[in-house]
Amino acid sequence: MYLQFAWRNIWRNTRRTTVILVAVIIGIWSMILLGALMRGIAEGMIKNGISTLTGHLQIHHKGYRSDPAIEHSITDPQVVEHALNKVLPSGALWASRVRVNAVASNARHSSGVTMVGIEPSSEANVSFIGAAVYQGRYLTQQDQNGILVGEALLDKFETKIGRKLVLMSQDTKGEIASRAFRILGVFRAEMEATEKQFVFVTRKASQIMLQLDTGISEVSVMLPGKPDNPNAISELKAALPQDQFEVHSWRELLPFQTAYLRILDGFIWIWYLVVFVAMGFGIVNTTLMAVFERIREFGLLKALGMKPWWILREVLTESFLLLVTGMIIGNILAFLSIYILSRIGIDLSAFAAGAEYAGMSRIIYPAIEVKDIIMANGVVMLLGLLVSAYPATKAARFIPVKALAHT
Repeated sequence: MYLQFAWRNIWRNTRRTTVILVAVIIGIWSMILLGALMRGIAEGMIKNGISTLTGHLQIHHKGYRSDPAIEHSITDPQVVEHALNKVLPSGALWASRVRVNAVASNARHSSGVTMVGIEPSSEANVSFIGAAVYQGRYLTQQDQNGILVGEALLDKFETKIGRKLVLMSQDTKGEIASRAFRILGVFRAEMEATEKQFVFVTRKASQIMLQLDTGISEVSVMLPGKPDNPNAISELKAALPQDQFEVHSWRELLPFQTAYLRILDGFIWIWYLVVFVAMGFGIVNTTLMAVFERIREFGLLKALGMKPWWILREVLTESFLLLVTGMIIGNILAFLSIYILSRIGIDLSAFAAGAEYAGMSRIIYPAIEVKDIIMANGVVMLLGLLVSAYPATKAARFIPVKALAHT
């Protein structure tokens, strides 16, 4: 009976009910959609960071992170490979690299870059470079004089595939080593800065150039399933001599992204609060108007014996039905918007500089988390009923004689 009366009452004034419904619909829609976009930004930043030569975890020689000099290279990779084979779960992949700062130059230009010596077959399964070459071809183990460069660096140097690029860096003896490489392929990355920063050669070619013998700079590991695996990291630390090696998770290697994740939930809660405050004032104001328009009606009900608690429950039931109706429509619109954006994305190419500074992808795709949907709907329902309690209490406290005499 309460539901039937409440449903009829809320549609007695179609315009007022529509105003409240629109406020609730916009509130739910904006909460869920913005939460999905913020989650999508976070996932894009993490995905880009992990695929751009970071991995889920990395192994370095002790002191390399604070001073990434060639003197801090891993001189015996066999020790690391033995520990990886022993500790890592099935399905884990890894790649060893040589990574040093270098100067790239041709007849017209020169620029600081990061030279990365890779094993082409293993690196293709660990980082973005395996699927990023769009022009020319990917490296093979036999390409001792081949190099991959980014599209932005290619344009900057005004060169093309087939031409030479000279790399200079410091070798293990402290001397300047240089070597000419021929451009075999051009890669694209999510961020233009990545295209300008990294150049890729074979690991063997970099070791010969830098006189590293079998030494490497790092080992990057991709774990199966979720990127966080504290057990694998702790077991790997125990398996390696702590006085020689350091193991770092992606959260330590990507401090900006980690900080963003820490404050993301706070941002979402602040947005929910802002939206609800705007929506709550509308609910209270409109419900109060509805209550005062029905003073004589509530007075008659109390004169006929209806208890104050029943009137309170009747008004709250009306608010409940309004909120539920608005939430259903708002959720449908939010999911529809997310579905559309997940197909086309939001292109931030026009703001590329700012997006790259924050480590964001050029195109944002929303990502849904169940807890965000529950939070948005829970906030609207609980706080909506809470703010509706004030006008409901006013209706329950009307004195029958005065209410019936009201004009």
